[in-house]
Amino acid sequence: MTIRYSWRGVFGNDELTALHAEGFGGPAGPIDWRARLERHSLGWVCARPAGGALAGFVNVAWDGGAHAFLLDAVVARATRHGGIGAGLVATAAEAARSAGCEWLHVDFEEHLRPFYLDACGFRRTDAGLLRL
Repeated sequence: MTIRYSWRGVFGNDELTALHAEGFGGPAGPIDWRARLERHSLGWVCARPAGGALAGFVNVAWDGGAHAFLLDAVVARATRHGGIGAGLVATAAEAARSAGCEWLHVDFEEHLRPFYLDACGFRRTDAGLLRL
């Protein structure tokens, strides 16, 4: 299957809400993703097969300077384990680099360590997290 990755790609709020709910659980209620992303993100990457439904998505937030942050990377269940996630990350990294960012950060759960460290080339760092 050929996948097209598009920086700041077109998506419908309903399809992104459904993909996000499939990947992370939680409510599949209406969310104005476009407004949220335009307000808080450097950009995002959409992955689609030719003429098909949204197969993957990642948000790239930033600090307005050197640091970008991957958020909400998700691939549809039916298309997982085919390299789409790595393609999303590679596209996001190139776009962040082109925007002048020097660092791309990501937080992840332990079971995703091989994906981010091995498949995507991130290196391990220490970090902290405070639940609010």
